[in-house]
Amino acid sequence: MTHHPAAGRPVAPVIAPYGLGWAIVALAVGGFGIGTGEFAIMGLLPSVAGNLRVSVPEAGSLISLYAFGVVVGAPLITVCCATMPRRRLLMGMMVLYALANIGTALSHQYATIAVFRFLSGLPHGAYFGCAALVAASMVDPGRRAQAVGRVMLGLTLATILGAPLAAWCGQIIDWHLAYGVVGLIALLTFGLLRVFLPPIPAAAGASPLTELGALARPQVWLALATGAVGFGGLFAVYSYITPALIHETHIAPALMPVVLVVLGLGMAAGNTIGATLADRALRPAIVGFLIWDGLASLLFVPALPHWWAVGGDAFLIGCGVALAPALQTRLMDVAADAQALAASLNHSAFNIANGLGAALAGAAITAGLGWSSPGWVGGVLALCGLAIFLVSLGLERVRPAGADAAARGVPAPARG
Repeated sequence: MTHHPAAGRPVAPVIAPYGLGWAIVALAVGGFGIGTGEFAIMGLLPSVAGNLRVSVPEAGSLISLYAFGVVVGAPLITVCCATMPRRRLLMGMMVLYALANIGTALSHQYATIAVFRFLSGLPHGAYFGCAALVAASMVDPGRRAQAVGRVMLGLTLATILGAPLAAWCGQIIDWHLAYGVVGLIALLTFGLLRVFLPPIPAAAGASPLTELGALARPQVWLALATGAVGFGGLFAVYSYITPALIHETHIAPALMPVVLVVLGLGMAAGNTIGATLADRALRPAIVGFLIWDGLASLLFVPALPHWWAVGGDAFLIGCGVALAPALQTRLMDVAADAQALAASLNHSAFNIANGLGAALAGAAITAGLGWSSPGWVGGVLALCGLAIFLVSLGLERVRPAGADAAARGVPAPARG
């Protein structure tokens, strides 16, 4: 049984018209499309730079523009659409994502493509935040993290299949075609959501003001900071694993996709196992995942001279994505009646982690600390994220996360 978000009354999970499995598949296909659209550019940078006649760093700014769109769009769309039925909101996000990616595919000027990459990022956080809440509403409380993890599995599968296929498409045919395909996946998701997702109204009492109330809760900020800093460790190594291997181990560039696929497999495994562990004991799981991220990042330092050792460590680093469904569930607990904004901001935090990890690792390399330095940066970021979460737990002992919610008649989250 779940709880009514406003009155605290126990209610049964929402029933999907064709079963939970198909509803989760529909949500995950959207995640696969978004993940492919987000990560494809990393394998297409040389093709994009050459086609647009700009430098690789200039083409790389398209990654930052997408991330900036995520950071801006997640809170803006969630607050403005607080009263919109959930299925309609998800379908709307897919339409926006489809149009922005098709616009990218049809554009041949850097400035126009930059605008469309920013627009593509806008629905990212709002989609995943809403999808997580919808998935959680269709299962019992003890299976929330697993439901969220299955939705996020679409995103992790994009690193294994979607992004490599997009890179191949860009190298063999035309990189524009990759974004056209992403747009078609988004339109396919629109149809799947329309058929397999039940009509779900917004939470009782939902409003822009209620959602903004999440920003007044210290535990929400601490959970977001844990992700923005602690998750940066994964991205510190991920962002530079390709040039590090090429420069230090002199690995053949043709073998690099194999290493990246291994990292993607680690993400898929971590997402699945991590969600199960988070449902069993949420707080210890988050602590354990942050320690794992730190150790896996540090292992990159001694592993770097050997490409096969880095390949093994890449799997361990990928497993660190287990933190994602755990933090998403944590935010559901501490946000009370403003879960939609908190859930979407989680993905803004992850994009901040992406930028923070890459920027600090890049600064370390530029400072002459060597290609192994991203491992040290990743270890420090994971340790800082752990410190932030321990502060959160300390404050929770003084004032439980659900204390404010209970005063308004909202049930405090179950401890785990």
